[in-house]
Amino acid sequence: MSTPERLIESTRELLWERGYVGTSPKAIQQHAGAGPGSMYHHFKGKPDLALAAIRRTADELRATAEGVLDAPGSPYERVEAYLRRERDVLRGCPVGRLTMDPEVTASEELRAPVDETIDWLRERLAGIVEEGKEQGQFAPSLDAEEIAAAILATVQGGYVLARASGSPAAFDTAVRGLLALLSPTRRGLD
Repeated sequence: MSTPERLIESTRELLWERGYVGTSPKAIQQHAGAGPGSMYHHFKGKPDLALAAIRRTADELRATAEGVLDAPGSPYERVEAYLRRERDVLRGCPVGRLTMDPEVTASEELRAPVDETIDWLRERLAGIVEEGKEQGQFAPSLDAEEIAAAILATVQGGYVLARASGSPAAFDTAVRGLLALLSPTRRGLD
């Protein structure tokens, strides 16, 4: 792996573990096994490197979500697959955690890939919910945008609950609850 790649990957890991403030240039260099000047040779500084790392993380999350959401199956099955996909629940979402970092949210440039990814995911999920409504799988009274927001809130909130309790069980419980509410067998209850 090239030095710039090692620096980006190290920054991704450290941002996920420590956040922006807790990720010093020295820590990045040590984690990457790179010399003191190498970071500044390849990047303008910490913000530039962090932006590359955040973009990479956002792209990876999109690709992973797209792989699940574009898979064969009914709209409910695809939402279920997204909610139940394998995750490192106790570490939290590498993109979602950035929304809690004041340095990232204060920077329009650093926040942009985070906002774009969340917006993309919400729109993608809303499209699947709309598809499910058209197929009669979801109640016609459901608002696709609201349900997409609820799906995202369940995932992000599930991470928080799991981290707070130290157990992935809290995440799994939240997912089961949302899936029970969305279940096509509940259609007759509306």
